[in-house]
Amino acid sequence: MVDQQLAERYQSVTQSVAQAIAAANRDAGEVTTIVVTKFHPAQMVLDLLELGARDFGENKDQEAAPKAAQVRALDVPEHRWHFVGQLQSNKVKSVLNYAAAIHSLDRESLLGALVKEVAKKKAVGEFKDIDVFIELNLTDDPERGGMQPADLTRFATSVLESPGVNLVGVMGVASLDNQIEADFERIRLASETLRTLKPEANLISAGMSGDFGTAIQYGATHLRIGTAITGPRQYN
Repeated sequence: MVDQQLAERYQSVTQSVAQAIAAANRDAGEVTTIVVTKFHPAQMVLDLLELGARDFGENKDQEAAPKAAQVRALDVPEHRWHFVGQLQSNKVKSVLNYAAAIHSLDRESLLGALVKEVAKKKAVGEFKDIDVFIELNLTDDPERGGMQPADLTRFATSVLESPGVNLVGVMGVASLDNQIEADFERIRLASETLRTLKPEANLISAGMSGDFGTAIQYGATHLRIGTAITGPRQYN
């Protein structure tokens, strides 16, 4: 039986997302809500599937791989996994076993690893190109994941020339220094820049539990919502 509090949180967020979409005069079909289930068990994913969720996000392969395998082994509705965290090159092979999209492509070495592993999978059986978002770093901290928007065109050109990866858009995280609208505007402008290279790469992965309403106003197509739906994380 689905946890009642989980159901209430999911329904509340779903309603809030719908209201934000309407307020922004956008089409509901343009926006996908990804439930970030990190630090929660596979059972929560099963409950969310029952509630209607179909897109799930994880940011650590060591947790995501066994969780996705548990869910995949059961008779459940079709669903998609999104890898939304910093991805180490040595984890690419594992992530490709379950992820439909990677939201954190941010460097040449990771791009090279993706191209190599996708080619291996295609050589031994059916495997379509992996959807990727280029992650932006909106801070001055070089230790944070993502690339500076100024470097987007150069890197996107390299991605577009690489086989096995399908560039679909940009991803960004708004800062915590009360510049949320300015940051979402930077993400939106980066999306416009990318579309000069590939018009159909028009997806924007942005907006989390505390700011998804604003993200929708600035064109977000993929929301990454965790605690507002899942509740407090169950740290091991």
